[in-house]
Amino acid sequence: MIISTRISTRILFWVLALACFGTVHPVSAAKVEDRIVAIVNSDLITWSELKREVAPERERLEKHYRGEELARRLKMAEAMALTTMIERRLQLQEAKARSIDVGDQEVKQAIKQLIQQGEKIDEKDPANTKSVRDQLTLLRVVDREVRSGVMVADPEMKRYYQEHRDRFALPEEYTLSQILIKPRSLDDLAEAKSKTRDIMALLKQGESYEDLALRYSDGPNASRGGRLGLVRQGELLPAIERGVSNLSEGGISDVIESPEGFHIVRVEDKKPKQFRPYEEVKQEIQALVFQQKSEDMFQAWLADLKDKAYIEIKFDNAPSGHSTSALAPHPSPTSKP
Repeated sequence: MIISTRISTRILFWVLALACFGTVHPVSAAKVEDRIVAIVNSDLITWSELKREVAPERERLEKHYRGEELARRLKMAEAMALTTMIERRLQLQEAKARSIDVGDQEVKQAIKQLIQQGEKIDEKDPANTKSVRDQLTLLRVVDREVRSGVMVADPEMKRYYQEHRDRFALPEEYTLSQILIKPRSLDDLAEAKSKTRDIMALLKQGESYEDLALRYSDGPNASRGGRLGLVRQGELLPAIERGVSNLSEGGISDVIESPEGFHIVRVEDKKPKQFRPYEEVKQEIQALVFQQKSEDMFQAWLADLKDKAYIEIKFDNAPSGHSTSALAPHPSPTSKP
């Protein structure tokens, strides 16, 4: 970070003004409504701005936590929000330095689209207009300074395909039949399980699976010899999925217990997991690699902005009214939402 030996007149003016305000009108620290919590180059971030940023998260946390845990989580939320605000200011400053601007008509059009999408926005509120303008500016500066320089080559895509093949896999497919015995009540569980074991014994003696399904199964497919038809991995009840995963064609499971009752499942046909060919998923991979490289380049670009900036954090635990002043060349990265 470059630490400037002189702070702008504007910053000194506001720092002195706030100090004088506190001297002329002495109030308890808890009642101070506003103060500087961070300086980002020539911009100030105030406590009131930070409170507005944190407000939605504060509301959520207050519904779930109390006491010391609430205080701890609120402090974390405030620190993360301040980092986000600092990063946002740096990007907006860069946009201004690069003469990147968003016109009034673009802002109006964006607000109109948001309203059409169900967002509740007062288009006459200057704060809303500024927020939308800032968001459009951020998108534009990142597009110009980051995304425009991202290139995705075919070897990168092929490497991604090889390293993430499971992402492009088609699930295993089974053609199954089942014999299902449903207990009539909770007290009937033992009897239903015993009946299922008896059916299993008959199967081992060579009796026809279809005939036993027709005679004993409580499933809706009993009249068709218990035939379930084609199902894909992930569509079955977890207990049945586990029971048939290692069976080959013609294999019969042990007795499987599920919330529905007791099952004996036979695998009629099984298609192993298949992988979609590279050419079929090429465009999808290009988008994924582009997104990954864009994120990496964005983080590097943001780190460079921080390294070149003058950032002073004057924030500890705002509600207590006591602040500390510290130079922060590298604010912690903000987790995405």
